[in-house]
Formats: sequence, C-alpha cells, structure tokens
Amino acid sequence: MKITVVGASAGIGLEITRLALERGHEVATLSRRAVPLPDHPKLRRVQGSATNPPAVKAAVEGADAILVTLGVKSPFATTLFSGSARILLQVLQETNASPTLIVLTGFGTGESWGYNSLPMRIFFSLLLKAVYADKSEQERVIAGRYPRWEIVRPGRLTSGTMTGRYRVLDELVEGMKVGAISRSDVAHFMVAQAESPTYLGKYVALTD
Repeated sequence: MKITVVGASAGIGLEITRLALERGHEVATLSRRAVPLPDHPKLRRVQGSATNPPAVKAAVEGADAILVTLGVKSPFATTLFSGSARILLQVLQETNASPTLIVLTGFGTGESWGYNSLPMRIFFSLLLKAVYADKSEQERVIAGRYPRWEIVRPGRLTSGTMTGRYRVLDELVEGMKVGAISRSDVAHFMVAQAESPTYLGKYVALTD
C-alpha cells in the first residue's frame, strides 16, 4: 500500500518510515529537514512544510493512508498542528481523496486532560499548555471535518525498543493509568492501523 508520513525526519515519524519500508509499503515523506535514511526504491521524499499546500499535495498524492506525526521543540504557542490539519483537509477535498488519516497527538489533549495524573497535569500546565492547546484544536479540526480518522494519544514517550506489547485504550475511564511507551511501539501501532484500521473515529491512548 501507499503510505504518506507527515513529519518523518525524526522521532516516531522516522520510526514509522523505517517500519513501513521494512513491511514492503511504498512510502512518501513530508518534512522540512531531510529524512536521514538511505535511498530506497519505495521511498519518495518531499522536502517542505506541512503548512505549504503544494508540498502537502505532492506528498499525499495517491496515498492509501496518511500518518501525521508532527512535533515542535519549543513550548511556546504554535498553530502548526491545527494549521497543517486545515491545509491537509483542504488538499484532500480538492483532490477528492479519502485515505485513512491517523494523527499523533498525545494523552492530555481534549477531554483526556482530566484523566491525566496530577503530576502530569502540573507538568503540562507549566511547560506544554500552549502546545497541547493547538494539538487539541488539531483533533477538533480532523474529527469535525473528515470521515476516516484515528487520533493516537500515547503516554510519555521513551527511546525503548519495539516490543509490540502495549495496551490500547479507546475509552476514557476514571482512574485509568497511561504511562510510558516507546516511540518504536507507537510507530508499530500506527503502521498496523494504516494496514488495517480498527479504531476509526476513536481517540486511542497507548501505554505499556
């Protein structure tokens, strides 16, 4: 199948790209920085911003699934997440395409905020409140305007190895515990969902 990875130059996006190629998929990447992988006959790189419509259109052309894994290094206010979501949906509408859209955000966005532990709520309030506000808006844009979506909300990310053993929580329940999970396991889940989406229309928390 054809998979587009938006935000593929590092972290989970890079892990997704590696894994999808290993599984034999055709992969197109969109990122501002070069994707640090060797040339591959099934890898097509588009260098550009997720807020640039021509670059987005070039990257998603023909995609069966689009996996969005954007991130920022700064804790300051941003519109990257919501802005890129609006542009992506505009491009899909203009091209009359409806691939599966799997979007990485984080546990603490939207209604999941109130289900985080007290230490994590304090942490988000002090350091990531502005970033998570725009991630929450990204979720609202996607869920309100597109029919085939999954929102992936992992817990605290680690650099551990891929195990394929993790919990998938698709309901918010009082007292639920969402802890750490490796970036590689998040990538494993997202590629598996691209291949066979079983959580369409759901907000999915991932934890070890």
